[in-house]
Amino acid sequence: MAEVDWIHRHPKAEDLRVGLISWAGTYLTFEAYKSTITATAKSLGRRQTWELLVSNEHDAQAVVRLKSLQGLYLLCEPDGTVCYGRPRTSHHGCFLLRFHRNGKWTLQCIISGRYLESDGEDVFCSSRVLSAYHMWTPRPALHVHVILYSPTYRSFARADHTMGRIWVDAAVPCLEECGFLLHFQDGCYHLETSTHHYLSHVDRLVPQRSSQTAFHMQVRPRGLVALCDGEGGTLYPQGAHLLLGLGSKPMRGEEWFILQHFPAWVSLRSKTRRFISVIYDAEVSAASERLTPMSLFQYECNSESPTLQLRSANGYYLAQRRHKAIIADGHCMDPDTFFRVHWNCGKIILQSSNGRFLSIASNGLLMANATIPGPNEELGIRFANRPFLILRGRYGYVGSSSDHDLMQCNMDQPDCIHLLPCRQGIYHFQAQGGSFWSITSFGTFRPWGKFALNFCIELQGSNLLTVLAPNGFYIRADRSGTLLADSGEITKECIWEF
Repeated sequence: MAEVDWIHRHPKAEDLRVGLISWAGTYLTFEAYKSTITATAKSLGRRQTWELLVSNEHDAQAVVRLKSLQGLYLLCEPDGTVCYGRPRTSHHGCFLLRFHRNGKWTLQCIISGRYLESDGEDVFCSSRVLSAYHMWTPRPALHVHVILYSPTYRSFARADHTMGRIWVDAAVPCLEECGFLLHFQDGCYHLETSTHHYLSHVDRLVPQRSSQTAFHMQVRPRGLVALCDGEGGTLYPQGAHLLLGLGSKPMRGEEWFILQHFPAWVSLRSKTRRFISVIYDAEVSAASERLTPMSLFQYECNSESPTLQLRSANGYYLAQRRHKAIIADGHCMDPDTFFRVHWNCGKIILQSSNGRFLSIASNGLLMANATIPGPNEELGIRFANRPFLILRGRYGYVGSSSDHDLMQCNMDQPDCIHLLPCRQGIYHFQAQGGSFWSITSFGTFRPWGKFALNFCIELQGSNLLTVLAPNGFYIRADRSGTLLADSGEITKECIWEF
């Protein structure tokens, strides 16, 4: 299977979402209760997130509409006021988006020719003469845990911690080294690896964030980004081994990467603690006592339905075939690749389209032959490419703050929650300083506990999960900004993007 199949052929809606930062450092904001558009917010949240609907793109410009997460569009009226609603004509709400060399964007109303601008609070379209007040800095609204895919070389960026370098040579993004944290700070980006090192301007990984790890980002619709140092250097793969480094002469668009959410890969274990693995190219068996690349599966699940697809490192999906056998030869739209998933205390039970449950046969092969699920049908599941979690909920990221002694859920900058596997589906949560998460009698959390507690993780989508806390309640985001474990059932506030 071609390497390009490991990325989405068509961008997802989340890949096209951005925040737009004005010259004053404030975000373009959808104000539902004021029925207007402002630029007063200091951080990127749901009301500051806009989906780019591209109708025409060519070189340094595109025709776009800006759609809020509430489903309404940014509209420019004849008197220069800016509001939101639904377009009344084919050109109403359309803007000519121009990409400037400094990484900034301008948005010019197609009908009036006036530019979108802000005075630091209000937003309007009143001037046809371009100035610095019309410049907007795009910030991808994607979750910060990302992969970088080079469409030129059809490979993914991979951190090599033994060499202290980043190479663009991974065919499959199944390793934790392919995941990066993209930190936004003071208008620049810092690329952090899974071992918490940063890419520097001298093409090496360094332990501390500094001005030498800061990059400017060029953003294009459809998830394309390029990183540069602001002094003429651009990051792109170089040499025979495709070292990611700064240079001044990229060829054939080598500097452009597709930025997407880091996919979740898992390992599955049978009751006998053997890994579910693909053998002989396609057969699926619980035969391996150690984890191998063929024991890794990409977890693809639609949050709107309880069906799951598992994709092997060979590029094919697990599918139920003749004689109830599970074979790794399926394709994305193959109906036999969809399994219903049932969670039970951190373990999963898979049910095929014929209604039978997956279990391990006496010869070790994975079969869909059980009519009633039992311990033999339970599979232990564990993250295979994530030593830590970055959690984002309805109000922001989970993190700590010097202003609060409790864990917060409305942060612009996240904390890493290091995962210490305890048993299948159960983890200890470790804070960045090495201490453990502790829980109070009120269901709130502090990041400096002395003893490890058990947290049960259940996946609710391709990059969505819920966490059952030690007190028996689900962890949820509270509108006040405090992280709470007090929900007896799964609500929208209990769903976390990771």
